[in-house]
Amino acid sequence: MADRPIQVAFVCVQNAGRSQMATAFAERERRDRDLEDEVVVHTGGTDPADEVHDVVVEAMAERDVDIGDRVPQAISTDTLADCEYVATMGCSTLELDDDVDVRDWALEDPHGEDLETVREIRAEIEGNVADLFDEIAPDTNR
Repeated sequence: MADRPIQVAFVCVQNAGRSQMATAFAERERRDRDLEDEVVVHTGGTDPADEVHDVVVEAMAERDVDIGDRVPQAISTDTLADCEYVATMGCSTLELDDDVDVRDWALEDPHGEDLETVREIRAEIEGNVADLFDEIAPDTNR
């Protein structure tokens, strides 16, 4: 095991849709892969909304994931700079040190979209998170 847990962050502007879905899927991957002690998951936005988008809550409930009580939050540059991996959702202007693996997933914003469109975005996010954890898992010596 590494000296400290691997730090992962999921970031978008409002922290009310894409990054919330990614965080919920990452928490599930972490649990299912028994990596709770090896991976820390952060989330936040650059201009957080007041609440998670209703259609996103509905779409995640279809996957038996309840994010209805989550509140969008800001995330600091210091937190991001301390991460090994930062995934932005298609709205990145982040400039971090070269030792942070920043990936822009270029996802459509679910805000104002219909449920079917949000399901498509959700599926892409779920796959991206699983792929990221496939990369992370070997680094945890599991």
